[in-house]
Amino acid sequence: MRVVVAGASGLIGSALVGHLNSAGHQVIRLVRDPKSRAEEARYWNPATGDIDDDAFDGIDGVVNLAGAGIGDRRWSERRKRELRQSRVNATELLVEAMAAASTPPEVLVAGSAVGFYGDRGDEVLDEQSGPGTGFLSALAADWEAAAAEAQNAGTRVALARTGLVVAENAPFLTRMLPFFKLGLGGPLGNGQQWWPWIALEDQVRALAFLLESDMSGPVNLCAPNPVTNREFTRALASILRRPAALAVPRFGPRLLLGRELADELLFSSTRAHPVALTGSGFEFRHPDLSPMLKEVL
Repeated sequence: MRVVVAGASGLIGSALVGHLNSAGHQVIRLVRDPKSRAEEARYWNPATGDIDDDAFDGIDGVVNLAGAGIGDRRWSERRKRELRQSRVNATELLVEAMAAASTPPEVLVAGSAVGFYGDRGDEVLDEQSGPGTGFLSALAADWEAAAAEAQNAGTRVALARTGLVVAENAPFLTRMLPFFKLGLGGPLGNGQQWWPWIALEDQVRALAFLLESDMSGPVNLCAPNPVTNREFTRALASILRRPAALAVPRFGPRLLLGRELADELLFSSTRAHPVALTGSGFEFRHPDLSPMLKEVL
C-alpha cells in the first residue's frame, strides 16, 4: 500500500512509519516544512489550510495522528482553540484534499481518544457506548465527525480511540519516573479511576491492522486488561523497587495543571475495552501491564 501519515514525527507516528516500511508499504509523510518536500514527503500546514495538490494522488490509505499535545500546557481558552484546530480543522483539511484526489484513498484511519467516553466511573465501555461530558469528550466527538465526512467520497473510515500509550519514551511516563525513582510516587487521589492503556508495539500493530482490514467506525485501541491508577502505580513502583504509599491529593495536580485539565486527564475514569478489535481477530502481544512495564523499563 501507499500510505500517507500525518503526525509522523510523534511517538506513535514515528514508530508506525518504521513498522509500515518494514512491512513493505510505501509511506509518504505529511510535513510542515516546505523545504522537506521529497518523494516520500508532502507539505501541509493546517493552521493556514495549505496542502500540496498531489498529496493524495495514487494513495491507498491515510493515517491521521496529527494533534497538539493534550497535557503539554495549561488549558487557557487560547490553548483549547489550538487543540481543536490541530485536530478538527486539520482533519477537515485532510478530508477535503482526499476527496479532491482523482481517486480518493480507500481507507482513512483517523486518530481519536478514549477521552470520547468521559468520566464514567466503573462503567464498562465498548465502542457502542455513547459520549461523555467535558472538553475532551466534545473534542473527540467533533474530531471523529470531521473524519467521518471522508465516507462521502467512498473512503472507509476507522476511528482509532486510543488509550494511554506506554513506551520507554512516552511523555507521561518520563514525567512520572523521576518521582517514583525517588520514592515519591503514589496513586492520584483515591487511585480508583480506570486508566485504559496500550503498549506502543500493540498500538502500531493495531493501526496497521485497521489499514489492512475491513473495519470501520469506532475502535478502542487499549489493552484487554485495563487497570486503575492505583494498580498502575503499584506495578511501576514494584518494578523500580520503590515505595508508593503516599497518595497525591487532587489539589497538587490542579495547582500545577489547572483544575479542568487535571480532572479530565488524570482523575477521569474510563473503563474502556477493545471489543471491536479483539472481535476482529487482533491479538495483543502485551495484554497485561506489569510484564510489559518491566520489559519497557
